[in-house]
Amino acid sequence: MASDTIISASWVDYLIVLLYFAVVLGIGVVARRQVSDSVDFFLSGRSLPAWVTGLAFISANLGAVEIMGMSANGAQFGLPAVHYFWIGAIPAMLFLGVVMMPFYYGSKVRSVPEFMFRRFGTGAHLVNSISFAVAQLLIAGINLYLLGTIIRALLGWNLFLALLVAAVIVLSYITLGGLSAAIYNEVLQFFVIVAALLPLTLLGLHQVGGWGGLKDKITENAGTGGAPPAADQLNSWPGTALTGFNSDFLSVVGIVFGLGFVLSFGYWTTNFVEVQRAMATDSISSARKTPIIGAFPKILVPFITILPGMIAAVLVTEIAQTKAGETVEGGAGGTVQYNDSLILLMRDLLPNGLLGVAIAGLLAAFMAGMAANISAFNTVFSYDLWQRYFVKDRDDSYYLKVGRLATVGATVIAVGTAQLAANFSNIMDYLQTLFGFFNAPLFATFILGMFWKRMTATAGWTGLVSGTLAAIVVGIISTDVLGGLSQGWISLSGQGASFVAAGAAFVVDIVVSVVVSLMTKPKPPEELRGLVYSETPREDLVDANEATYPWYRRTMPLAGVALAIVIVLNFVF
Repeated sequence: MASDTIISASWVDYLIVLLYFAVVLGIGVVARRQVSDSVDFFLSGRSLPAWVTGLAFISANLGAVEIMGMSANGAQFGLPAVHYFWIGAIPAMLFLGVVMMPFYYGSKVRSVPEFMFRRFGTGAHLVNSISFAVAQLLIAGINLYLLGTIIRALLGWNLFLALLVAAVIVLSYITLGGLSAAIYNEVLQFFVIVAALLPLTLLGLHQVGGWGGLKDKITENAGTGGAPPAADQLNSWPGTALTGFNSDFLSVVGIVFGLGFVLSFGYWTTNFVEVQRAMATDSISSARKTPIIGAFPKILVPFITILPGMIAAVLVTEIAQTKAGETVEGGAGGTVQYNDSLILLMRDLLPNGLLGVAIAGLLAAFMAGMAANISAFNTVFSYDLWQRYFVKDRDDSYYLKVGRLATVGATVIAVGTAQLAANFSNIMDYLQTLFGFFNAPLFATFILGMFWKRMTATAGWTGLVSGTLAAIVVGIISTDVLGGLSQGWISLSGQGASFVAAGAAFVVDIVVSVVVSLMTKPKPPEELRGLVYSETPREDLVDANEATYPWYRRTMPLAGVALAIVIVLNFVF
C-alpha cells in the first residue's frame, strides 16, 4: 500500500470494506443455486416482487456515473444539476411504468432489442442490438474507471491494477448468479449507498452553516475563474450554467426538450439496463410499478449527490481552487478535477469507521452500475446476437454458457474502455454524449412505431442510422464533444452540446422514418397486436386484479403522487 493515498483509512475502514465484499460474493453464491436455465440467469425466472425490482431499478442507475458525475455537476454548476433528476428522469420513469411496460412485459420478450425485432424485423433489430452492446461496454468502462479510482485512492495502487481488482469482484458475482445476484446485490447496495452519502450531506451542511451558509459561501466565490454567477448556481431555472447557452429561453428549451424529453425518455423507456429489472417481476402489475416505486427514492437522490458536490466546491480547498480556474495537483488522476469532489469531501469530513462505510458505499455504487451494464450486455449478446445470427436452435444450457462467457468478455473489454473515461474532467459530459448517439434515435423509433401503425420495417432501421449520424454530425461541428474530432465550427460544448445532438438525432430520425414509411409497405394490422397501441386491446395492457388493491399498490395513483412531488420541487428550487 502506498503512503500517499488521498484517503487515510484505518484498519476499521478496511475491515468494513472486506466484510461488504464478503457479503456481495456470498449473495452471488446463494443466487447460483437458483439458476437452472437461461431465463433464471438472464431474467431471474420472472419471479421477483415489485419492491425488490423497484429498488434494484434505481440502484442500477445509482452507479459511478450517478454519484461521481452528479457530485461533479453539483460542484461545477450548482442547483441546475437537479434537472437530471426532476426533469430528466422522473417523468420518463412514470411514462415507462404507465405506458410502455405493458408492451414489454405482455409480449414476453427477453430484451428490448427483441421487441424491436418483433415490431420492425431484422434490420432495426441488428442496428439496435449492436449499438446497445457497444454503449454498455463504454458505460461499463466509465463505472469501472471510477471504481478503480476509489481503490487507488484507498490503497495507492496504480490505476490498471485497481481496474483489474474491481473487474474481478463484479465478474465473480455476475458469473455466479446472473441477474438475480445483480438485483439482490443492488437492493443491498441501495441502502449501503444511502448510509454512505447521507452523512456527507449532513456533516457538510453543519460545517458550512446550513443551507443559508452554503448559499453565502457560493455567492462569495461566484464569478471567479470559471465559476458561474451565484444566481445561476443557486436557482435550477433557467439553467444556463448547465447548458452553456447565453439565452435563458434557449436554455429552458434545451433542458425541457433535449434533456427532459429526448435524452430522458430515450434512456428510461428504451434502455434495457433499466427495463430488464422490470421484466424480472412476477406480474404485469409489478412490472408497471417497478419504475414508479423507483421514482420516489430517485426524487431524493439530488440531496445526497448534487448537494455534497456544492458543499465540496466551497469546503474542499482543491475543488474551490479548481473552480476558480487554477490547476491543482492531486486527485485521482494527478490533477484535481470535479470528479474528485466526493472523494476529497470524504477525506475532509468523515472520521474512521464512518469513512469505511462511505468507501463501501462508493464501491457498492460503482459495482451496481457496472453489474447492471454487464448483465444487460450478456443478455443482448446471447439472445439477440449470438442465438439469432450465429448459432441457432441449440439447447438452453448452451446459451447459458454463452451468457457466462459473454460476461467475462464484456468485463475484459470494459477494462479497455475505462481508459476513455479518464479523458473527461466531468464524466457527465462523456455520458450525455453517448446517450445522444445511442438512446435519442432509439426513442424516436420506438415512440413512433408504438403509436403509428403505418411505420414500416425499413423505416425502423433507416431512422435509427440517420438519427445516430445526425448526433455525430453535431458532435463534429461543436467545440469539444468528440475530443480531437470536434472542429469547433459552432460555439457549443459540454452538456449543452449533448442536448442539441440528442434533439437533432430525434428530429432527423422522426423525419426519415415518416418519409420512408410513406414509401414502403407496412405490416398488416393483425401482426401488430401487443406491439402498437391502437391494435392492442386494453385487457392485454393491465392486470385485472390491480383494481382490487389499495391505492398505494396501484400504478396510476402512485404515479400521480410522484409527479405532484416533482412539480412542487421544481417551483421550490
